[in-house]
Parts: sequence; C-alpha cells; structure tokens
Amino acid sequence: MIALADRVTTPKAAWVTVAIGLPAWFALYSLNEPFWAWALGGATATSWGAALQFFCYDSIKVLLLLAGIIFLVAIVRSFTSVERTRALLGGKRAGVGNVLAACLGVVTPFCSCSAVPAFIGFVAAGVPLGVTMSFLIASPLINEIAIALLLGLFGVGPTLLYVGSGLIIASVAGYVIGALKLERFVEPFVYETKLRGKPRDPNAHLTWPDRVAIGLDEVQSIVGKTWPYLLAGIALGAVIHGWAPADFFATVAGRDNPFAVLIAVALGVPLYSNAAGILPVVEALHDKGLPMGTLLAFMMSVVALSLPEMIILRRVLKPRLIATFVGVTAVGIVATGYLFNAIL
Repeated sequence: MIALADRVTTPKAAWVTVAIGLPAWFALYSLNEPFWAWALGGATATSWGAALQFFCYDSIKVLLLLAGIIFLVAIVRSFTSVERTRALLGGKRAGVGNVLAACLGVVTPFCSCSAVPAFIGFVAAGVPLGVTMSFLIASPLINEIAIALLLGLFGVGPTLLYVGSGLIIASVAGYVIGALKLERFVEPFVYETKLRGKPRDPNAHLTWPDRVAIGLDEVQSIVGKTWPYLLAGIALGAVIHGWAPADFFATVAGRDNPFAVLIAVALGVPLYSNAAGILPVVEALHDKGLPMGTLLAFMMSVVALSLPEMIILRRVLKPRLIATFVGVTAVGIVATGYLFNAIL
C-alpha cells in the first residue's frame, strides 16, 4: 500500500491535503449520528437495533476522532524527539524532574516496544531513575488515542480529569520510586552502557510539508495497527449497550459498592488491551450507570500496566523494581478512582 505521506511532497500538496481533508472530516463527523438515526429508524427501540446503532455510529465516530487527533499530535511531536527529551531531563532534581518528565512523556513518541532502548538511553545519559520512571509511566498512560476517544465520547471535563490525574500519578509514582533508592534493582548492564557521540536531532530541518507527511504517516500506521482492537472493543460495547442488564454492573461495580474501584483495577491490570479497544467498553459501561471514577481507574490500569510491557521491561529491571512500579502506579490509579467518584 502506498504511504499517504508519499503524496505530500510539496508545500502546495500539503496545503491542498489539509484544505480538503479538514472540511471532509467535519462533514463526516457532523452527519454520522443523524445518518444512522435515519437509516435504522425505529429499529433502535429493540435490543439488536440499539446494539447495531451503537456499533455503526461509534465505529465511524471513533475512527474519525482517532485520525484527527493523531494527525494533530504527530505534528506537535515533530517538534520534539527522544534525544531532546533526554537532554532536558538530564540533571534535573527530583520533584521538578518528575513533573517535567511526566509532561514530556505525553508528547514524546514512545510505546511498549521502545521501553527498553528509551530506559537505557535515559539512565545512561544521567537521568535519575525516578525521573525516568515518571516518563515511562506517563507515555503509555496518557496517549493520543485515549485523549481522542475520551474527548469524543465523554467531553472536555472527563478528558481533562484523565490527563491531569495521569500526570499526577506519573509524577508521584516516579518520585516515590526515586525516593526508595531502587537503583540496585536495575540490571547492571544498563549503567555500563555508554552513549558515544552527540545524537543528531532528526527533526532539525523539517518543513511544514514534512510535518504534514509525518502526520499522515502516523494516522496510517496507528489506525492500521489498532482498528481490529477498535472494532472488537466497539462490538463488545454494543453487546453491553444492547443486552447486558444494568443491575448486574451496578451490583458489581456501582457507586454503592465500596470495593468497586479495587475490583476495576484488579480486573484491568492483567487485561491486555489498548485505549482503542477498551474505551468503547468504557462508554457502554458508562451508559449502564457505572461511575466515571471507577471507569477511569479501569481504563488507566489496562492502558498503563499491560502485561506485555512488564515482560519487555524485565530485560532492564529486576522483579522487585517491576513489582514496585506496578504497585505504586496501581495505588495511584485506585486513589484517583475513589477521588473522582467522590467529586463527580
């Protein structure tokens, strides 16, 4: 398949792409809901009709949100790099460094597959362990997919709560890990790694057509990788929306159950998914009356503490440090869930 970015090689092509794509995006997004309401008509009063409308409407809405936010975030990210991030964090004291690392983790390209090289590079460059852990927690926890879907599904308020709580969790968890002085539980070869030469900044000479091309490539890459999870999650959400009894969820994880947040996080930690797959399920559970704090705690535990990432990090961290990382982060997520349930 030809990469979208291959067609954006000149300033004119870049601006034509934006000029056509932006109105088309808004038109599709605006017409999505009324179209499916018209197409399905009275069928939405039945369980299968409600489930079908949920699936069709959410599939298009989420894909549009995903593409739009990824494009914008990719352009923002084109102004930074892992090398710049590492340079900014080097030598920062605890506290300030943790907050800065968490903020940079949101906008710096990072995923589970790059956890090991990123960790080695940061520690070898002199970035403190706790500050590095704040970066590693924030990067998967607060990602553009989750922001895009939360914004479209629940609005500005819950999205800002998600971003703010994620930054606090990453900052505090990294600070605690740093204060515990757990450097001895990092595999020795990490500290023996030497960075040779000054890294070249790959973003130094990017033009706006280059940045538009990067955005299109990122959209094609991420949507291409996540659409199966996305549709699977929406399908499960549709089933919950159409048939699952609200009383069951209210009993297991409703506001009256004092252990609801603990149950949600305990279920989320071993569950492997991504934001694209889990957020449609969160939306369906929200429609059934589950409180937002419980749902955010569930989503954050799934996204931030995936089993594959723990396996990858085992190459550079000893089990005790991994357990501490999971435990401290999980406590922060649980506390956030209870706090949100109390104030929302």
